[in-house]
Amino acid sequence: MSKSPEGGGPGRSLWWWARRRSAVLDVGLAALAALECAVGAYAVVGDRLHWGIPVALTAAGLGALAGATLIVRRRWPLVPAVTALVFVPGLFGVVLLVVSLYSLAATWEWPTRRWRVVGLSVLAFVEALGMLLINFLSTRVPPGEATPPVWVFLLLSVMVAVGVTVPPVVTGLYVGARRRLIESLKDRAHGLETELDLLAEQAQERARRARLEERTRIAREMHDVVAHRVSLMVVHAGALERIVDRDPDKARQSAQLMGEVGRQALNELREILGVLRMSEETVELAPGLAGLPGLVAQSEAAGMRVTLTVRGECRAFVPEAEQTAYRVVQEGLTNAHKHAGGAKVCVLLAYVPNGVRVLVANDCPGGGAAVRLPSGGNGLLGMRERVLALGGTFAAGADGDGGFRVEAVLPSRLALHES
Repeated sequence: MSKSPEGGGPGRSLWWWARRRSAVLDVGLAALAALECAVGAYAVVGDRLHWGIPVALTAAGLGALAGATLIVRRRWPLVPAVTALVFVPGLFGVVLLVVSLYSLAATWEWPTRRWRVVGLSVLAFVEALGMLLINFLSTRVPPGEATPPVWVFLLLSVMVAVGVTVPPVVTGLYVGARRRLIESLKDRAHGLETELDLLAEQAQERARRARLEERTRIAREMHDVVAHRVSLMVVHAGALERIVDRDPDKARQSAQLMGEVGRQALNELREILGVLRMSEETVELAPGLAGLPGLVAQSEAAGMRVTLTVRGECRAFVPEAEQTAYRVVQEGLTNAHKHAGGAKVCVLLAYVPNGVRVLVANDCPGGGAAVRLPSGGNGLLGMRERVLALGGTFAAGADGDGGFRVEAVLPSRLALHES
């Protein structure tokens, strides 16, 4: 079923009518036009031409069929228009002519079929004008009455011809253009609605990714804090267990250090949880490069043979870079505590022309018994992601002498320039 050009929205449909009231309107117009054409054809054939009753009745039947073509005006608008042009010379079928011209102009799209609409409308105007002039000029005036000038008949003919052709065409063009504009606006609104739905889905997806990234970042921070501090506490606990009987003073120092490490871990965890409660403020979750000596000192106090070497001219970097470098060193020391107990560890902080370099390297543990802690394998992976996100380079792995090294280089563009 094709869409009705003049129908409305969705509803009960009947053949080519989108709504039942459209069908009722067309049937009513067709009945009115059929009655007019039937009466006009009977009058022309029976009264003017005097061809007899049978022929007049036949003409009336043909006229009724002609008027009934308005039923298909929405589906085939050309049919009633052509039929009306056939009956114009008989000077009847005005309803058929007006409605068919309106339907033709309203249904056919103006840009693509304008010449057809204009051509049929001009033809209808010329036929109506010609038949009216012939009818006026051939009318006999009774003797003694003045005959009106020809220009009066011409003016009347033009006015009547314009009245039955121009208004329906102009009205049809306006209604058709307005209908197409409404349909275009509806399509555009539907397209905008679809686009808004798509944008909403994309926004939800971005929000989901942002939440996932935030969870991952917080998980990394908690891993860095807990893994390093707990590693130190486990090392101190093992040392405390071995020396508590023979060296109470040193055992007391180890216990105090364990308490200090535990308090530091709690403070950093509070800072991480504080981030979850804040909307826009940024909290430093790591001390930065200035905190490396203290970090190394904690590991040294836990019994690790660790040295810190600083090279180059010290300069400040953005907080994200310094925190990332701190976490890299912290992760390297944590791995040394876990897997290389008793090994010698070297920490290097070098301010190089292309940025800042941090390195944590331990030699082969030898005969020392390493303290083994459970590991999820996410620490180095998290460090790599952090460094790469800042545009740096990261490397971690065993060296040729049986040791292990963790190294990161952050670019110089992250340095803070003094004004």
